[in-house]
Amino acid sequence: MEFDPVEVGQRYVSERAKRIRKENLGQFQGLTDVVELDDSDPWTPRSERQSVTETLEVAILGGGFGGLLAGAHLMRNGVTDFRIIEQGGDFGGTWYWNRYPGVQCDVESHVYLPLLEETGYVPTKRYADGAEIFEHAQRIGAHYELYPATLFQTNVTSVVWIEDQQRWEIRTDRDDLLHARFVLRANGPLNKPQVPRVPGIAEFTGRIFHTSRWDYDYTGGSPAGDLVGLHDKRVAIVGTGATGVQAVPFLAEDAKELFVVQRTPSVVGARNNWLTDPQWAANLGPGWQYDRHHNFLSVLNGHHQDENLVDDIWTHLMPALSGQHLIDVPIETLPVEDQMALAAIADMQLMREIHERVDDEVADPATAAALKPWFGFLCKRPTFNDEYLAAFNKPTVHLVAAPDGVESITPTGLVVNGQHYEVDCIVFATGFETGSTPTDRYGYDIIGRDALSLRTHFSDGAKTLHGFFTYGFPNFIELGLSQNAYVVNYTYMLDRKARHAARVVAHAQGAGIGTVEPTLAAQNEWVELTRQSGQQRLAYLSNCTPGYYSGQGDVSRGFFNDVHNVSEVEFWDMIDTWWATGEFEGLVLAPATTTVV
Repeated sequence: MEFDPVEVGQRYVSERAKRIRKENLGQFQGLTDVVELDDSDPWTPRSERQSVTETLEVAILGGGFGGLLAGAHLMRNGVTDFRIIEQGGDFGGTWYWNRYPGVQCDVESHVYLPLLEETGYVPTKRYADGAEIFEHAQRIGAHYELYPATLFQTNVTSVVWIEDQQRWEIRTDRDDLLHARFVLRANGPLNKPQVPRVPGIAEFTGRIFHTSRWDYDYTGGSPAGDLVGLHDKRVAIVGTGATGVQAVPFLAEDAKELFVVQRTPSVVGARNNWLTDPQWAANLGPGWQYDRHHNFLSVLNGHHQDENLVDDIWTHLMPALSGQHLIDVPIETLPVEDQMALAAIADMQLMREIHERVDDEVADPATAAALKPWFGFLCKRPTFNDEYLAAFNKPTVHLVAAPDGVESITPTGLVVNGQHYEVDCIVFATGFETGSTPTDRYGYDIIGRDALSLRTHFSDGAKTLHGFFTYGFPNFIELGLSQNAYVVNYTYMLDRKARHAARVVAHAQGAGIGTVEPTLAAQNEWVELTRQSGQQRLAYLSNCTPGYYSGQGDVSRGFFNDVHNVSEVEFWDMIDTWWATGEFEGLVLAPATTTVV
């Protein structure tokens, strides 16, 4: 090896210590909680409408890809009596809100965009821009006629189970009153923008906004760039995660001067994007996306495949993390402690390659050193960009390394490391609230049987069967990330969860089922299996630099704590087998007059 693993490990520890803050998640606040900043929808003017009062079969909470896929699969299963309730002015979820310059997906578009065969669409490039992804969300909405069924610009305020009616009562901020037999929650994990708790935000006299509320009236241009309004502006962007990495090259191109405030460097690998080959697209046969999904997941989860169809950074990264390529014998033949040591060395080797890329791209040695990440490869979401590192070679771009974050904001700028930076505009690329309860993020609680609060019930972690059903909450189905398997492709997971949920609803409707609910024993067993499956990941994250993966240093609030950490291929095979038996093991399907005991 060309490095000493002990020395690297010690550097990881010291760099982590610089960034640990006693507030952990408390160092951030929701954008909606900062009255000085604008949280309104910049994309769709608010329109007034009459309130809706109705009784229906299904209420879908959220109109991102989770809600879209739920609606699509309900329609495919013959269930048409449903409503989608969505905060934004259109479908798309995160792709509706996030339209900052350079916004793009880091999973290959041919596996990321769902229902491609069903809608007859092939993405234009390997990694789609945000605009193309948003358009595909609209395409799904139109294809399955979901627009008439959706209440846009509407926030849910309460969801309460009415036992004698065996329905959920849903109220909204538009005075809507819906009674639905089933509630499918698809709000998504990254829906509440956050900014750091920095004194002086109210005092700043320039323009200040979050990347998910980008102000093109101020900057000019579009997500494709050409930010002509910044030609005479000094800009600071705070945050260098996936969003910051994508936005910085466009700000660097057009701002008079750019200050990139970096608390922790990101892993920045090569993007290598290209246009979709028309001949390849024309020769795609039936089932092509299913085959691609299965191949992609199989490679990521360590299942042998004769061919790597996607052949991207993820399908090379995930297998490499085991370290199998470093030895001549099957890794499973080694003692467990040797497997763990080998994985740690492989991880460090990958990070060394990232460091070498920084040295190749960045001319100034001091800047290059500050851009090198010192933590485990999967401590934070890796990013992929071909312009970010080179942007720091521009004389107008300045890296402001600030392990402890921004100290304060003044009327004319911000203070970092005791130095004041005069700027006209501050952009927060500081992500979204994680680690809090769903109630905190979504703005409403769900009250189940016997007035049981889901906020209270989930305060120490989710409690579900297979990541879908919760005892005490009949006919409630979770479509987000909740005790199911998940690796990289979030929309694939959403599609599979929506398929499963729609089949359950259709079966209940066709069989005259009043309530669907797990037994307490089956739920408890699944919760324990999920907890055990995550121990190795929890140990890894406990040594990580702060970030949302690791709960900003409090691993008990980490992003992946409720993931069922097994092969995603095997998990969905298990669900298919569960269906094939026809026994609905772990669930009680009760007639309308029967309750679960």
